[in-house]
Amino acid sequence: MSSQAEALAEAYPVALSMAADVVRSAVDAGTSLALACHVSPDGDALGSLLGFVHLADVAGLATVSAWPSPYAVAHHYRSIPGLYRGVPSGEFPPQPQVMFTFDCGSLGRLVELKSAAQYAAANGQLVVLDHHVSNDAYGSINAISPTAAATAVVVRELARELGWELNYNAAWCLYVGLVTDTGKFQYQSVTPAVFALAEELSSFGLPLARISRELFDEHRFAYVRLAADALARAELDEDRRFVSTSVSLADLERFGVGYEEAEGLIDWVRSTAEAEVACVLKEAPEGFRVSLRSVELVDVGAIAAALGGGGHRLAAGFTMRASVGEVRAAVVRELDTQRAQAAGTVSESSTAPSPAMASVSFET
Repeated sequence: MSSQAEALAEAYPVALSMAADVVRSAVDAGTSLALACHVSPDGDALGSLLGFVHLADVAGLATVSAWPSPYAVAHHYRSIPGLYRGVPSGEFPPQPQVMFTFDCGSLGRLVELKSAAQYAAANGQLVVLDHHVSNDAYGSINAISPTAAATAVVVRELARELGWELNYNAAWCLYVGLVTDTGKFQYQSVTPAVFALAEELSSFGLPLARISRELFDEHRFAYVRLAADALARAELDEDRRFVSTSVSLADLERFGVGYEEAEGLIDWVRSTAEAEVACVLKEAPEGFRVSLRSVELVDVGAIAAALGGGGHRLAAGFTMRASVGEVRAAVVRELDTQRAQAAGTVSESSTAPSPAMASVSFET
């Protein structure tokens, strides 16, 4: 675990307790909480935010929820309970006294909601709930658990800290966050505790087969055609074990697919057996949003951080305003740098064996 991760993990229990105190005070005072997640929200962002909304409802706590424009979300999130509770960012309180963010690693990912977060941090409380080790810790309270498999886990732990009981809708939302951020329970973040939480959530009688089908196995034909086009021009660098492709704004318009719907393309690309690192460049008005995935050996979180983004060791991303070729070259450069540093470390350790290793003999 990195020093940053260790510091966040050490501070997490106290920060979680402080976050619970903020919620209790809001309940006692009848204060409404402003809740937000990152732009183009994924399953964990939506699931953790809306899971908290359903829990707050039962506690009698008023909330208002939003995410940055575009207000639309991917089609496969359509059945998440309470999705309609989100409001366009223009209806979000510009000067909240208490604001919570979910699964959002930096102020920049709040886009037009950034000013509301800054106001809350300066004049009230800004509580950050997250699990990304690259989080900027931009809140007045930062409950960030780098060992949690999803922000949904953090929300469940906050509910336990508050003594709040789960309910059907909250369990559905938190399950969506858990199953999407663990890649259907197949990423390295999966632990016995993850399965224990999945068991707890599923005990509420969730339609697991339906949830799984909608999240992972159903796509509009328009998206299938877009994906086929993007995969047809994918490039494999066998020496670097690096596969990449891109989607332009013109592609999205031509196939009639929204940006948020193209979110899952990285999962198709990362299935390339010959690649250790997968990369998808999706053009947006602000530049290319880049998704990175690693199988095991490469820390794509470090690559993303070097390019102004962040994330996890095996899943990360960043945004860059440049051409496709320039963005891809930047990723390759950081990939080469990381591998060169790793090779240098191995070389140094191999040229200076410890006394214990030097004394070992082998018989043939």
